[in-house]
Amino acid sequence: MTEIRIHGRGGQGNVKLAEIIAIAAFEDGKSPQAFPFFGVERRGAPVTAFVKIDSKFIRSREQVYNPDYVIIQDPSILAVENVFSGCKKNSVVIINSDKSPKNLCPGVSYKVICVPANEIVLKVIGKPITNTTMLGAFAAFYKLSKKSLEKAIKINLGERLDKEIIDKNIKAMNEAYNWVSKNYKL
Repeated sequence: MTEIRIHGRGGQGNVKLAEIIAIAAFEDGKSPQAFPFFGVERRGAPVTAFVKIDSKFIRSREQVYNPDYVIIQDPSILAVENVFSGCKKNSVVIINSDKSPKNLCPGVSYKVICVPANEIVLKVIGKPITNTTMLGAFAAFYKLSKKSLEKAIKINLGERLDKEIIDKNIKAMNEAYNWVSKNYKL
């Protein structure tokens, strides 16, 4: 089973990101599970979401304590939460940042990937909501198909947003996917 933990702040689309990853995994023939963890937080407060993906039905319902992947949508979370808690020695940590991993997380032994998601999303969409951009970065490592990613975005965002915004989200996802593929050995 692959376990993913997503850290960010309220309003950044953390829960949507978890849902879209789960839908894309389902479209690729996997058995996913996605759920958030938050209380009465407001916009800007720390929010954590979880995704589990397996080839068979997932019975466990607990949070992700030992993630294979950690996605961090807001690097300021590094100062207020132990986002590396429970990471395995081969865990991959994907951070929305234009800084180098060594400058952002000195001394961390996990594979840390920094993706300029804010830059990509502001260029493509014009708003700093990085969930579909971070989706693309994650998917480049996990190898979700672009077809399933696009379908998942359309399914999840289609009821609330018009086609132009959905297309921009797909473009942002593709740009991040391609950026990671170009800049990291996969």
